[in-house]
Amino acid sequence: MGSSILNIGVTGLQVAQAGLLTSGHNIANAATPGFTRQQILQTTNVPQFTGSGFFGQGANVESVRRVYSQFLFSQVLSAQTTQAELDSHSLQVQQIDNMLADPSSGLSPALQDFFKSVSELSANPSSIPARQAMLSGAQALVARFQGLDQRFAEIREGVSGQIQNSVAAINSYAQQIAALNERIVLVQAGSLSQPPNDLLDQRDQLIADLNREIRVTTTAQADGSLNVFIGNGQALVVGQEEYGLQAVAALDDGNRVDVALVGPGGSALRIPDTLLNGGALGGLLTFRRDTLDPAQDSLGRVAVVLAQTFNDQHRLGQDLSGALGADFFRAPAAPSVLPSTSNTGAGVVSASISDVQALQASDYRLSYNGGGNYTLTRLADNVRLVDAGPLPATVDGMALNVAPAPALNDSFLIRPVRGGARDMGVALSDVRSIAAAGPLRTTAANGNAGTGKISAGEVTNTTGLPLAGDITVTFDAANDRFVVTGAEAGTLSYDPTTQSAGASFSLAAGGFSFTISGVPVDGDQFVIARNAAGVSDNRNALALGQLQTRNLVGASASYQSAYSQTVSQVGNKTRQIEVALTAQANLVKQAQDAQQSLSGVNLDEEAANLMRYQQAYQAAGKVIELAGKLFDEILALAR
Repeated sequence: MGSSILNIGVTGLQVAQAGLLTSGHNIANAATPGFTRQQILQTTNVPQFTGSGFFGQGANVESVRRVYSQFLFSQVLSAQTTQAELDSHSLQVQQIDNMLADPSSGLSPALQDFFKSVSELSANPSSIPARQAMLSGAQALVARFQGLDQRFAEIREGVSGQIQNSVAAINSYAQQIAALNERIVLVQAGSLSQPPNDLLDQRDQLIADLNREIRVTTTAQADGSLNVFIGNGQALVVGQEEYGLQAVAALDDGNRVDVALVGPGGSALRIPDTLLNGGALGGLLTFRRDTLDPAQDSLGRVAVVLAQTFNDQHRLGQDLSGALGADFFRAPAAPSVLPSTSNTGAGVVSASISDVQALQASDYRLSYNGGGNYTLTRLADNVRLVDAGPLPATVDGMALNVAPAPALNDSFLIRPVRGGARDMGVALSDVRSIAAAGPLRTTAANGNAGTGKISAGEVTNTTGLPLAGDITVTFDAANDRFVVTGAEAGTLSYDPTTQSAGASFSLAAGGFSFTISGVPVDGDQFVIARNAAGVSDNRNALALGQLQTRNLVGASASYQSAYSQTVSQVGNKTRQIEVALTAQANLVKQAQDAQQSLSGVNLDEEAANLMRYQQAYQAAGKVIELAGKLFDEILALAR
């Protein structure tokens, strides 16, 4: 009897001691990141059968287990990876939002100042200071375009560096998880499958840290290891093997960083950006794809359209020396074509701008399907503009051709506007070369007896300029027409009884259009001639100023409104992410609270457990003390 009581007391002492050790361990690790509360799993020993029934043999600790829920842990992981993605995206997009919307350093003030100087020149076209102010305004505008593009380049370079850092962090976590898998398998195999709780906590914490870099999914194996996957099922860790990621240069852009999975044998499998979501890396890739690229393309498009349309109008004018206008801004470069480094053929794609107003703020990918057919995809919205069709083709303001034919599946990245702001420049250096005047002038003969009037006219192209001589327009009343003589000959129908409000005419020479109104009499003449003394003429300066409000960007927006749309889009995206980030932070807190309510250490509860196990320990000691006294009594009787 004494022996049985002694054994029962010893088991109670051992169980109480295990409880004290476990509670003490919980208290010591209450602030340890990733620690999961532990508790002993106490069971009854097999009872002893006697004729009087079964007598208990005390208790034992079957296992020490984590108070853990895989479901709650998965909820925390899902909430945290989304928060990390939004946080990463938010930090980046705020830079662009602050830059574009800045009232002093954005593009809007420079645009307004430049066109203000154009307006001031139109008020005094012969003024050298006014011309110098316009040239200075143009140089300031170009500097603003280039400065914004340079800032875009710096942000892009910073994103590339952060992607590389994130990839390095992911690889480090993957290595540590694989190493812990190995330790867990060995420990669990040598401990009769008892769970190595602290090692499991460490692995869960590493997975949580990895999940903040990139969204992961895991599957448990029978040996206790975890397999970790990213993207749409790419294996990052399998058992004790880790494959890791690699930051590599994009096939069609050596300055762009892509992410590849390192497979068996060291082969690199490129993973599309759209498959890498969640975490800081997902936020960086999403920002680059959805915000940085469109914003820089939009800025470049405004620069290209402004330079080309301003040049087109400027060439229709005449400078102070009487010469036709030249390009005011540096002519926009042809679209950039970047062949993929994986191409095997010798095909060369040529691209040129055919209609600047039709250009889109997007990149394009051209792929060869074989059989003379190509696929051209606009990457901004993934619309196929050429679907298994031939080249040459003209789409979105670009003329495309290929010679010679590429090899099957060769591809090319086409960027029509990305470098527009970077490459913009002022072509003029002499203020006298600013073409503020019109190259032609119209006059009515002094001897005209009727009320006919001729407008100042408008030049639409300079093919026939300068004129070889004057053009005379004489009214022939008998035939209700004007007879054209001089540098151009012909007739123009005009009936004063029905057209006195005004009739428009065009002459092939110089692409010149004008309006005649009123009631001329027979023999009345109008003369169209070179504007030889047009230093005070402001017609082309006025036309240049009117470009500010014309819808020339995408044929639906002015320079200013197109830029404002970009600012608005970036601003809306910034606010959208901020709202989503606030909401996601609440979801993370709720998920963590739910998990901690189950798995977290409650110091008050552990203090109560210490007192309970202390009392159990003392009670078990009393049982042992009683067993000793009973044993002494038996020995005394034996003597």
